Amino acid sequence: MIDTLIFDFGDVFINLDKQGAMKNALHLFKIDTFEDDMIKTNILYEIGKISTEEFIDFYISKFSHLNENQVIDAWNYILKDFPKYRLEFLQQLVKEQRYSLILLSNTNDMHIDFIKTNVSFYENFKSCFDQFYLSQEIHLRKPNRDIFDFVIESNNLKAENCFFVDDTKENTDMASSLGIKTWNIDEASEDVINLFKLNNTLF
Repeated sequence: MIDTLIFDFGDVFINLDKQGAMKNALHLFKIDTFEDDMIKTNILYEIGKISTEEFIDFYISKFSHLNENQVIDAWNYILKDFPKYRLEFLQQLVKEQRYSLILLSNTNDMHIDFIKTNVSFYENFKSCFDQFYLSQEIHLRKPNRDIFDFVIESNNLKAENCFFVDDTKENTDMASSLGIKTWNIDEASEDVINLFKLNNTLF
């Protein structure tokens, strides 16, 4: 029996523009593809191994035509709107008290700061969860197995009693391999508020 719901954040609750953000960054940086040192730096930032200041300094040093605000704007370009009806869906889950709710997101300080500033109900959203795990704070990231082990062990969960929602297939594939039930949500055609309708055989 499922007793714990684990949710990703981006493209599950807050809408993202991944393609637009990549196109914008490549144009701004005047390159055709992200280089290895950029990918490495992004991952280090995402798991809290470098600070926001160090992250920005890396990009300013690498691309001398950029300033701090341009780097920040490019990094946050991916973040779009957060429909309030998704918050209301969560609040209904809290009210029903049928499931423990956990957020598990590859998210960093700059993104959270932007969301706090631009999403008026962020604190209400956060308060819906029994645990709120951001990769930069716990120094782990999806799809690595250790982040799922951490969540299960820290909360004394049974994998088979957990249901995980994420828009990235490699993340749900890893969770599935550990016995967690999953929904690889298609953000273009599906919405988290239809979780039970679209996965009714599991509930």
